[in-house]
Amino acid sequence: MSTENSFDLLRGADPARPPLALIAGPTASGKSDLAVALALELARRGRRAVVVNADSAQVYADLAVLSARPSAGDMRGIAHRLYGAWDGAVSCSAADWAAAARVEIAAIHADGAVPILVGGTGLYIRTLLDGIAPVPAIAPEVRGEVRALPLDEAYAALRREDPARAAMLAPADAARIARALEVVRSTGRTLADWQGEVSGGIGPAVTLHPAILLPDRAALYARCDMRFARMIASGAIAEVRALLARGLAPDLPVMRAIGVPEIAGFLRAEWSIEEASRRAAQATRNYAKRQFTWLRHQPPAHWPRLDYDNFDIDVTKEILFRIFHLT
Repeated sequence: MSTENSFDLLRGADPARPPLALIAGPTASGKSDLAVALALELARRGRRAVVVNADSAQVYADLAVLSARPSAGDMRGIAHRLYGAWDGAVSCSAADWAAAARVEIAAIHADGAVPILVGGTGLYIRTLLDGIAPVPAIAPEVRGEVRALPLDEAYAALRREDPARAAMLAPADAARIARALEVVRSTGRTLADWQGEVSGGIGPAVTLHPAILLPDRAALYARCDMRFARMIASGAIAEVRALLARGLAPDLPVMRAIGVPEIAGFLRAEWSIEEASRRAAQATRNYAKRQFTWLRHQPPAHWPRLDYDNFDIDVTKEILFRIFHLT
């Protein structure tokens, strides 16, 4: 996969590999506004574009405020897909999202438009482009048994049953330890074995035009803090109250999304709204840090990275357009 020039993005040099723009960045980096700006610029040049969500929180209908999902005004008349497409009662895995994204992108291409993929969920992006290992469904009894183990026991078991995977994981990485252990116990094969059979990625079928946003970290953290304060003022508490009223399972992704546990604690009178805000802002910064790590090291080295500390849309748009050779 390589970055092509603006003519290819606008017209498509190879009909067999239509264009796909990708704007990936950490939370609060301004990527949604940049995706709309790119779509408007392509429209000005005679090519319609559609924004496709690749954010694991923005897929849920229940998280309009806490996921900072673009409003109708933010979209500025540009079509957006896969925003709020899942009910919170249904978990949206990377495979689920990638299957839906493949359908949306194919339809956009068939309509002669350019899909602009935007988000910061690395697993979603990697699964769509590179494919996914065909791991069979985990036996429910195995999953229950593994998830019931204390973390230290689960890690010790993984060191015995899949030592190579255990050596790759931190002893506190509960989710990945449980996943690796349940795979080897349910299928009799390690996760690495399954990952050797990755398939289904659309990378070879498209001409990818990627841009990785890497804003100044201190400036980004300040934006994270301010944005959560705006979320509180914009109805985040009511959003969480409505979620809690549904009685959803606490292990569902929508119930673990940043801001939900913290505000839920406030609603249960476990701490103040100030403490909830502090906890959620810290969780947001931690998440942004993990995204930075993934974005710096996981995408191919030749994908353009945008380093900036000025979040003014005109400034960042100019940088983005230069990467796409539109200026």
